[in-house]
Amino acid sequence: MRREKQLILTARIISMLFTPFYLPMVGLAALFSFSYLNIFPWSYKIEVLIMAYLFTILLPTVMIHIYRRYQGWNLIELGHRERRMIPYIISILCYFTCIYLMEHLHMPHFMGSIVVAALMVQIVCALINVWWKISTHTAAIGGMGGALFAFAEYLNFNPVWWLCIVFLVAGIVGTCRMILRQHSLPQVVAGFWVGFFCAALAILFL
Repeated sequence: MRREKQLILTARIISMLFTPFYLPMVGLAALFSFSYLNIFPWSYKIEVLIMAYLFTILLPTVMIHIYRRYQGWNLIELGHRERRMIPYIISILCYFTCIYLMEHLHMPHFMGSIVVAALMVQIVCALINVWWKISTHTAAIGGMGGALFAFAEYLNFNPVWWLCIVFLVAGIVGTCRMILRQHSLPQVVAGFWVGFFCAALAILFL
């Protein structure tokens, strides 16, 4: 019983650490580190990361928390398929706002493409959720893999080792979501590949 409780606690912590909203932040940080965008001054990079954090992590998380508390649901109850649509809408609107601000401030295309890719993942997952529950946790990690693949094509680098890390993390997070009985194996696998292809296509063609 004690081991089971520890396993569940570990699964919850990992699920919280790898929130579905982190994709734009990680993508932007990677661009600032490994692409030509590293020439920008640190003050500019920090401003962009703060803006991305506010609109793609903090604001959606706080608004969804307020909505959940208003409804009187716990996290498991919010995870029911029919109750996930409002959180999807909240996050999609926040991402749209972030993209609008990036366009208004004339930020480089690569920066906006990261948030567009994350938005596409959210929209497709929301549409699938109408009929079938899909894992947004693994969709976010799949989005990281798809973004890596796309930027490897643009920037001509070998992403194999990075993709190996992405697959490893996806396996860990997907296992945690199944331990918490939030998703089945098909749901976590489908989430990963939906995120991968949505992000890759958004970056390559938008």
